[in-house]
Amino acid sequence: MRKPITLMAVVLPLYGCSNHAPMATVDYVDIDRFMGDWYVVANIPTFLEKGAHNAIETYEKSEDGTIATTFTFRDGGFDGEQKAYHPRGFIKDANTNALWGMQFVWPIKADYRIVYLDNDYSITVIGREARDYVWVMARKPELSDEEYQEIVQYVGSIGYDVSKLNRVPQRWPEQPANESDVKESS
Repeated sequence: MRKPITLMAVVLPLYGCSNHAPMATVDYVDIDRFMGDWYVVANIPTFLEKGAHNAIETYEKSEDGTIATTFTFRDGGFDGEQKAYHPRGFIKDANTNALWGMQFVWPIKADYRIVYLDNDYSITVIGREARDYVWVMARKPELSDEEYQEIVQYVGSIGYDVSKLNRVPQRWPEQPANESDVKESS
């Protein structure tokens, strides 16, 4: 019984309302190019992500049009327990492919917006209209200081308190985890 309560504690804050102006998404996302691994370089984390190391979000297009998502990280340090979550993405705006609902538990689909995506699909920012959580992700584990500062300025320009933005420690290559080391979560 504890697992559903924990999931609800994660999901309900993600479902929250916003007192901000609408947050624009990018004009268009080529969904096939967007699929694959994204390193979480920085974020305003949910409580599950606090202390995350080597965080990666992986997207894979499913036959039914949804996005199978795998979020993995080491909990509390580079040698911490590896955790994995498997939410499902639902594209809400097929004209842009940039507005999704991210479902951790049925029937709630949390706000998920691709608000920045560079031309070569190497850096993206995922935001929420409530401006409570944000994820800066890249195809490589780290950004240069210049790239990072530009993204921080962008995140601030769309209404986030950048003092809450945390860099996610990344150290690669990581040795593949044994199946028994990975704690699966829904």
